[in-house]
Amino acid sequence: MVERTETVVRTVVRPATAHSSALMRPARRLSGQPYTLPEDAVEWIEALAALRREVTNPKVHPFREYIARACEKTLQALRADVSEPADNGD
Repeated sequence: MVERTETVVRTVVRPATAHSSALMRPARRLSGQPYTLPEDAVEWIEALAALRREVTNPKVHPFREYIARACEKTLQALRADVSEPADNGD
């Protein structure tokens, strides 16, 4: 039996202001539980489909440009040669 504890920390990107940049903290789900990343390709595909459905959500709208840039970087990494190291400069 193998037991492991995994901690995933994610920062939330908000429009840059002196006040808001100091308030970055790990994201939490609406339920209050810590946010966790999808664990396999199927879960990633489902998460991206959920994001597509949420682009008109007023809570998401102010961050659309940040999300789009992150998606573009991800797309570049997905299409890049597998032997190239990933750019972690998010």
